[in-house]
Amino acid sequence: METFVDWLNGIIWSPALIYLCLGAGLFFTIATRFLQLRYFKEMIKLMFEGKSSEAGVSSFQALTLALSGRVGTGNIAGVATAIAFGGPGAVFWMWLIAFLGAGSAFVESALGQVYKTKQDGQFRGGPAYYIEKGLNMKWYAVLFAVATVIATGMLLPGVQANSIALGMENAFGISPTITGIVLVVFLAAIIFGGVKRIAGVAQVVVPFMAVGYILIALFIVFTNASEIPGVISLIFSSAFGADAAFGGILGSAISWGVKRGIYSNEAGQGTAPHAAAAAEVSHPAKQGLVQAFSVYVDTLFICSATAFMILITGMYNVQPEGAAPIVNNLGDVEPGPVYTQQAIESTIPGFGAPFVAIALLFFAFTTIMAYYYMAETNLAYINGKVRRVWTEHVLKIALLGIVFYGSIKTAGLAWALGDVGVGSMAWLNIIAILLLTKPALAVLKDYEAQRKEGKDPVFQPSKIGIKNADFWEEEYNNTDAVNQRKNISS
Repeated sequence: METFVDWLNGIIWSPALIYLCLGAGLFFTIATRFLQLRYFKEMIKLMFEGKSSEAGVSSFQALTLALSGRVGTGNIAGVATAIAFGGPGAVFWMWLIAFLGAGSAFVESALGQVYKTKQDGQFRGGPAYYIEKGLNMKWYAVLFAVATVIATGMLLPGVQANSIALGMENAFGISPTITGIVLVVFLAAIIFGGVKRIAGVAQVVVPFMAVGYILIALFIVFTNASEIPGVISLIFSSAFGADAAFGGILGSAISWGVKRGIYSNEAGQGTAPHAAAAAEVSHPAKQGLVQAFSVYVDTLFICSATAFMILITGMYNVQPEGAAPIVNNLGDVEPGPVYTQQAIESTIPGFGAPFVAIALLFFAFTTIMAYYYMAETNLAYINGKVRRVWTEHVLKIALLGIVFYGSIKTAGLAWALGDVGVGSMAWLNIIAILLLTKPALAVLKDYEAQRKEGKDPVFQPSKIGIKNADFWEEEYNNTDAVNQRKNISS
């Protein structure tokens, strides 16, 4: 099984996908005129605008829902595996894909808003919806929806559950079986409550866990402040093959940096548009900007925090696949949470293992919640306008079963299956958003034009030549809806 999955990953994660991810990010960065820099302040402001409604969640709730998907095992275990197989230079490539990926994140999230629909009283949207409505390719949309149900409902949750179980076993000696049972019980209580409950939990847990983790990382970094210049130099020299020790693994640094960067921040992967579409906003560009900022939070803040803790303390190994070890500071240990645990332990003895275990619990648990929401959204797309409750129950039971199974299976197989899911979605989504560049840029141009006129931008797709944006044409901009919003504001 593991051999087959590794072979499949070799095909999916060929250099072609690496170049596609980097190339798409660069293209959107240039096409939007470095939107991720120009609108940085606007991103922060928009996070706290807008309120939830009966059909949708607030911009902040949508942000935390997306972050709950982005901020997970990849921020702790993923960074460690990138360093273990790609060396310190992999961190630079994680930064680069995050910066470029912010452009991709804006495009896919804005498109998610443009082509969203109201289904079963809730906003639904995502790549399947914008592929069908924007490209008129139903077969392609169904293909993405099926791939996403499999990836987020059956492949990716196992990675998160596995990391939680390993962390709990290392820190507290808790059996993975016990951890798996507890996870299933608590997760069931949340996912059976619907998107509102998922978003409600995410908006409380995500900010709390992110701030706490970054504070501990800052303490570790500043405690070892004298090592910072050397670590930064090591990252950049290794990223371009200039360092003597890591010069021969430049390809691994790029490959693992991009692979783990995408796994962590999910820019271009097609997951974030599901959460973006659930937001109640007046213009798609607003939520696109908010979601672009979430890439910064994930990679430039949280992944960097993990990387600096590991590299500054020297608690890591580097052994490219199929090669002899280049660095062996920790002996024979499997790459993953233990790197971060040892890094914190070296500065705060007795604290590292339990802290990382608890951080992983929060990070990964909220990610599993977000995965369920994405899988459910794509299942709703496949079902069409007829709600089939039994299919939702089958999905919930299947995901809970995968979470338990993931808790007790090997980490190597869990990560390999997760990579299959991420890579499959990335291939399908990046091609789609490249084909939808024209409407995405039209949305940005319309937003900028209205802001220059001093208006609070309101989206009217027919004015900029966008078709099939049914929600905006039929509900948001009809006379009754406009009058109702005016009455509320007055």
